[in-house]
Amino acid sequence: MISAGRPRISQIAGRLAGRVAAGEIRYVLIAARGTSDHAAIYAQYAFGQRLGIPVALAAPSLISLYHVEPRLSGALVVGISQSGRSPDIVETVSAARRQGVPTIAITNDPGSDLANAADGVIDLGAGPELAVAATKTYTAELVAIALLVAEIGRVLEKQPSDDRGFELVPDAITAALDAEEPAREVAQRLTKRNRLIVVGRGYGYATAREFALKAKELARLSADPYSAADFLHGPLALVEPGFPVILISLSGAAAEDLDALQSRLGELGVERIVISDRAGAVAAAEAGIVLPSGLPEWLLPIVSIVPGQLLAMHLAIARGIDPEEPRWIRKVTLTR
Repeated sequence: MISAGRPRISQIAGRLAGRVAAGEIRYVLIAARGTSDHAAIYAQYAFGQRLGIPVALAAPSLISLYHVEPRLSGALVVGISQSGRSPDIVETVSAARRQGVPTIAITNDPGSDLANAADGVIDLGAGPELAVAATKTYTAELVAIALLVAEIGRVLEKQPSDDRGFELVPDAITAALDAEEPAREVAQRLTKRNRLIVVGRGYGYATAREFALKAKELARLSADPYSAADFLHGPLALVEPGFPVILISLSGAAAEDLDALQSRLGELGVERIVISDRAGAVAAAEAGIVLPSGLPEWLLPIVSIVPGQLLAMHLAIARGIDPEEPRWIRKVTLTR
C-alpha cells in the first residue's frame, strides 16, 4: 500500500491541497461503520494534528433513514468501507457529490458502489479480506489516511516529509507479529473474564476502540473502550480490585496522562495490561505486550493494533471459540 498506492494518493492530495489553501475545504466529514469507523477516529487526529483540519464523523442515517441531506459546503466528504457496499455510506458520499463538494472513497474494492459514488478513489489493494472480522484492511485504511495527510501536508508545506517514518512501518509490523507469545500469555490471564475495559488517548484511542471491537467479535467478551480522559469522568467507578484494564499507552503527547492513569489504577488494585512501545510502561504493569519502538507517534496506530488483533484471536481460542467463525456476524454488513 505504501509504495503501490502512494502515486495515486499523491494525485488526489495535489487536487485537494489547492482547495484547502483556497479555503474551499474547511473540514473533513467521514462516513464509516464498524472497523472503518475506528479508522475515521484515527483520521480525526491525523488531519487535526498534522494539518489543522477538523474532522467530523457523519451520521449516515440522516440521509438513509430521515432523507435529510446536511449542507456540506466547505467539506471534504470521505467514505471508508472495505467492501464499498454499505448503502448508507454510499448514499452519504452520493449526496455530497450532488452538492458539488469533493468526495473520496477509501475501499478495498475499486469497482464497488462506494468507489463509483466518489470522484476520487483510494484502492486499499489489500487483496481479499478473508477474515470475517476485518484485520489487514483496517491496517491498510490507516496507511491510506496517513499517506493522504502526509501528501496534503507536503504540498501545503505544513509538515516535513515523513518518508523515513513510512519506511519503518513494514518492518515494525513484522516485528509486532512476533508478539504472538506475549499475546497468548495475556489471553490465558483473561480466559475466565467476561468483561474488561480498554483505554487509550490521542493517537492510541482508535486502537483502543478497534481492539475492543475485535474482543467482542472474536472472543465474545464485553470490552468497553474509553478515552483515558473520558474514563476519569465516570466510568472509573466500574473498576475494583482485580478488574482487568488494558491500556494502549503509546509514546508521545498522551504518554504522561496514560502513565498517571496506570499508577492510579495500580493504587485501586486493578489488573493492568499495557500495550506500549515504551518497555518501562509494560514493566510497571501486571502484564503486557511491548511494541516496536522508533516510529513517529502519528504512525504508531498502524502497528499498535497488530498485537491487539493477536490478543483477540488468542482470547477466542483460549475460550474455546473459533476466531474464523464469529457468531451471527457476516463478512459484509449492509446497513441503511
